Parts: sequence; C-alpha cells; structure tokens
Amino acid sequence: MYHKTPGYKTFSVFNYLLLTLICISCILPLIHILAVSFSGSAPANSNLVGLLPIDFNTEAYAKTLHNSNFHRALFVGVQRTVLGTVIGMLLIVLAAYAISKDAHGFRSRTIYTWFFLFTMLFSGGIVPSYMLIRNLDLMNTIWALVLPVAVNVFNMVLMMNFFRAVPRELEEASLMDGAGHFRTLWSVYLPISLPALATISLFTMVFHWNSWFDGLLYMTDYRNYPLSTFLQTVIVQQDFNQINVDVNEMKNLSQRTVKAAQIFIGTLPILLVYPFLQKYFVKGIILGAVKE
Repeated sequence: MYHKTPGYKTFSVFNYLLLTLICISCILPLIHILAVSFSGSAPANSNLVGLLPIDFNTEAYAKTLHNSNFHRALFVGVQRTVLGTVIGMLLIVLAAYAISKDAHGFRSRTIYTWFFLFTMLFSGGIVPSYMLIRNLDLMNTIWALVLPVAVNVFNMVLMMNFFRAVPRELEEASLMDGAGHFRTLWSVYLPISLPALATISLFTMVFHWNSWFDGLLYMTDYRNYPLSTFLQTVIVQQDFNQINVDVNEMKNLSQRTVKAAQIFIGTLPILLVYPFLQKYFVKGIILGAVKE
C-alpha cells in the first residue's frame, strides 16, 4: 500500500486526458474516412460528411471490390508483406543471435556490429540502389521490394538487446545437453522472446504494408504495384489512366467516396493484426531498448 500525493493524482488526471485526446485525434480521421466511403456522391463532394454517413450506400465498395487492378495490387501488397516479414524476421533473428554473444563466444562480433551500424548512418542513395536493382534484373519483381530492406538494423539491435537479457545459464545448460546453436536458438531463446518477436514483426509488417515509394521506383508496370503504391497513384497523383480506371463510372459515383473506400480497405489488415500483438508491444519495446 502506498499513498498517492495530490501532485501525483493531478499528473495522472492530465496524463489520462492528454492520452485520451491523442487517441481521439487518431481515431476520428479513420471514422471520417469510413463515413465518407458509405456516403452518397453529393454530400461527399460537398464536404458535408462528418462522422456519420449521409445518404448511406455501398456503391463505392462495390466499385472498389470489382476493380481487377485493386485486386492485383492487394495481392501484391499481401505477398510483399508476408515475404518481407518472414525473410526479415529470419535474418534479423539469426544476426541478432550471433552478435549478442560476447567476444569469447564470437570473436568477430565487434566487426560485424560496426558493419551493421554503418548502414544505419550511411546509404548508397536512390540512384545507386536503382542501378543495383536494375543490373540484378530484379525490376518488376517482388524481390525488388523485399530484398533491399530485408534487414532492418534498428529492429536487429532491439532483438540483440533482448537476447542479451536471456540468462546465460540457460544457454550453457542447453549446450551441455548436446544442443547446437540452432537448437539452442529454437528451443531456448525464441520461446522466451515472444514479446520482442511480436513487436519487431509488427514493425516489419507495418513498414512493408505502408511502403509505396520503392514500388513506384522499381515497378515500371502498374500491374506490379503493391496496394500502397496503387493508392498513392490514385489518391495523390490522381493518375486514373495509368491504372486503367474508368473515369466516367467514377463520376457517376464520387471519386471521393471511392478513394475513401480504398483507403479504409487498405488499413484493415493492420487494424485486424494489431490487437493480437498489442499485449506484447510495450513489453517488447521496453525489454529490447534498455539493455546494454
């Protein structure tokens, strides 16, 4: 039992109020987009829609879900997210396990650590990266979106710090029982690292799902666009001819409602995945960030 001072109570009230306002500011735009997507053409174009739909209809979703280009972009986006997360987590875990050892367990640890950290400070730039992808014949392939960003050094550092927090006695017991490093990683480290794995997996998934610039850079054929690049082309650039959208049909509905429907559908996968990983999120960040 402990006594809460008036200052602590006052701070808690303002803290909760601030967090509530931040939460509301994040949720209201999404509710507005949802309301616009279910509204009629006239109120949407007249900016009359607030948080509730006006002239409720689902024509925008019918138009979006019957668009073959949207289907293709959605498939590419899901494919990129799945491949990018699986490959990225595999490489991050293997690299983090190796450099989490001390100098006696891995003599070249310092060299490899600085090698990874160097990439956080310096990069080749857009033009050399584009030339590399082109010379490797990866243009217009899913690998151009996955391989260049397969290892996120920041996430690897978080994972490395989490592995360092694992008691060495567990690893020593595993090695004494005859297990190798791969068996120790699989049977000892990974089961107790679920918070860090869930957190980094969420980071990786969100990054791949939201990334649009590399799709615009490495995909010369619009049919290979991931969903984020597709939405950027339609909503920001408003290039309807390039993605083969019938402008006349969109005028009969509303460009605004169709855009809102596509935005909301694009956010759904992350909204559905996040609740299952939320309980690990804060714990994984804390445990992976404060260790030396």
